[in-house]
Order: sequence, then structure tokens, then C-alpha cells
Amino acid sequence: MAKKVIEIKDLTYTYPDGMQALRDVKLDVFEGESVGVIGPNGAGKSTLLLHLNGILGGNSQVQILEMEPTEENLPRIRAKVGLVFQDPDDQLFMPTVFEDVAFGPLNMGLSEGRVRDLVKKGLEVVGMEASTDRTAHHLSYGEKKRIAIATVLSMEPAILALDEPSGNLDPMSRRNLIRLLQSFDNVTKIVATHDLELVLELCERVMVLDRGEVIAFGNTKELLNDEPLMESHGLAVPLSLL
Repeated sequence: MAKKVIEIKDLTYTYPDGMQALRDVKLDVFEGESVGVIGPNGAGKSTLLLHLNGILGGNSQVQILEMEPTEENLPRIRAKVGLVFQDPDDQLFMPTVFEDVAFGPLNMGLSEGRVRDLVKKGLEVVGMEASTDRTAHHLSYGEKKRIAIATVLSMEPAILALDEPSGNLDPMSRRNLIRLLQSFDNVTKIVATHDLELVLELCERVMVLDRGEVIAFGNTKELLNDEPLMESHGLAVPLSLL
């Protein structure tokens, strides 16, 4: 049986302004699988992802790779959970692409040679090895998305947490992104998105969130094909299933 890499029990989180973003969320994810998290705007999808590497901490029992997100464990957890933000400009802030991708490994205290190897490998995987000396802000939106993914791949993560990875991409860039994510077959992936066709192609299981609560969690095709479920939570059956 596959190893459990994420175990969340009764996760509740309320923002300082009093808005309750998550309520009694339970989630088990196993090594190597891809799980989609879907729901209407404000469902709590991004908030859930931010708990996977300790950016947020709610009232819950959370274990990531058999570690609780304590202050002592957070550096190890963050080295193994690569969080890719919805907007790549939130992730890219160094003068060159090389420095952006090298930032994480350098902060892990790795040698210069090892950092260079990891940067080279990360950029090759996303097809951006020719952009080492460029400034990320001069790249297209799709290229920035790829560089943002490379910044977490350079940490050799066990888990990829992606927030709206296909958002604002043109059709070809979106297709290339899906193929790229499908190629990471040894990496556990959690994908929060409104792109239900992407979920169908990438994820074996899907969670439906609404107003911070888990409404359903199970086989992707079965849940996305449930028209009453989809429509009652601001979603629609993907066209490819009609």
C-alpha cells in the first residue's frame, strides 16, 4: 500500500478579520498520487494549500511526511513541499532566472556546485534552460509559470502544491503545462484550481470544497460527472464529460 504523505484531521482556520476559511477539513494523500481541490471562489482552496508547508497554521492535527509543522520541523517540511503560487510574480523576485531558481537550494546551505546542478536540472525539466541569465519579469506569463515551478523543483520536493497553475495561460501554454505536470509521476501533487478539465487529465481523486467545508472527496470522473453536486456548489460538469 502506498505511503501516506499528507494527513490532516479536523483542520479549522479563521483569518484575523473573523472570516472562517476552513472548517473541520480532513485530507489523506498518498505518495505519488495527484489530488485536485475544487470549489467556488472563497471555498478555502488556497488557504488549505498554505497549511501544507506551514505558512498558515490552524487548529488541527497536521502531518506532512510524518512530521508535524512545528517550528523545529518547518525547515524540513518546506524543503519537501514545493508551493507554486497562483501569480508567478509573487514567486520571482531576483535579478535573474538563475538566482530565482537558486534561492531555495542556497538557503538550504548546499554547496555552489550542487546548487548549480539543481538549477540546471530544474530549468531543463521545465524547458527553460536557455533563460538562465534573463530577468523573469521580461518573460511571458507562461514562461514565468514554468520558472516558478523550477524554483520549487530545484528543492527536489516530495510534494508539489499548485494554486491555479493554468490560470491566465493561453491554450498552448496550458497544454504544455499539463504535459509537464503529468511527467512528474514520482511527485505527489495537490492542485487547487477552477480548471476542471485539467483536474480530469491530471488527478485521480478530487475534493470539493465550499465555504471551507469538504462537500465530497473521491474518484475524479465520478464526482465531476455528478451534475447536481457540481451545480449546487457553483461548478459545472466539464464539457468533455457531457
